[in-house]
Amino acid sequence: YGLVDIDGLYGPTEALLLADDRADPTVLARELLAQAEHDPLALAILLTPSRPLAQRVSREVGRLLPSLERGPVIRQALARHGGIVLVRDLEEGVELINAFAPEHVALFLEEPWPWVEKIENAGGIFLGPVGALGDYMAGPSHVLPTGGTARFASPLGVGDFLKLTSVVALEEKERKKLSRRAAVIARAEGLTAHARAMEED
Repeated sequence: YGLVDIDGLYGPTEALLLADDRADPTVLARELLAQAEHDPLALAILLTPSRPLAQRVSREVGRLLPSLERGPVIRQALARHGGIVLVRDLEEGVELINAFAPEHVALFLEEPWPWVEKIENAGGIFLGPVGALGDYMAGPSHVLPTGGTARFASPLGVGDFLKLTSVVALEEKERKKLSRRAAVIARAEGLTAHARAMEED
């Protein structure tokens, strides 16, 4: 920070998974466990309208967890910020995603592409079981906005390493027209030197 514009809120990991009743419970359990493995503060939540799927995923998490080396970290993360949420339908799931604005959204849907354009607030959208791969090699930078900042921020990209300079130039007629209006604002703020600089030609 200070040399390039890369300051932001990065971490802990936030992953919301949206799944329909055709999703594979073992794949979903693995994805939840992988995201929870990052940190005790990591957030890993499955959203689904399918109660049977939710129950199968819960059983799979319980079956797979004992064999994982970072089991204690995963248990802490899931106890604090993990879970399975039953939603009314996929539309409600998308509403929750957009309200939360997570770093990481994973869609486990039979037809994911129509849902991608409905997600307005997310650092990254992953289609299917590619989330862990996205942490390392797949796709663009995995430095993604967290803490709800996906509402207004983007993943780290080339643009963050570039510097822009604004240039302002106006034709005389346009400058005088804008100066009269700007002077009113300047006087309202009590900045009379600004106002006079624009008024006195």
